[in-house]
Amino acid sequence: MADECDMAQDMEALHRKIALQNAGCAAPYHEALHHCAECDAPISEARRRAVPGVRLCVRCQEEADAGHR
Repeated sequence: MADECDMAQDMEALHRKIALQNAGCAAPYHEALHHCAECDAPISEARRRAVPGVRLCVRCQEEADAGHR
């Protein structure tokens, strides 16, 4: 059976994990690109407005999300 020290260590590890995951959310803002960083295709104005800081065109983003890049 876990004692108080074990439970405290588990809780601290969980808090550390959450803090590290949240640290990635604080990435600096980047201005949206006008052309895809992968294939140099134009990125539409609508996509640039809808996705702040967008770096990829729809096709390349779909490939990245699918794990092909």
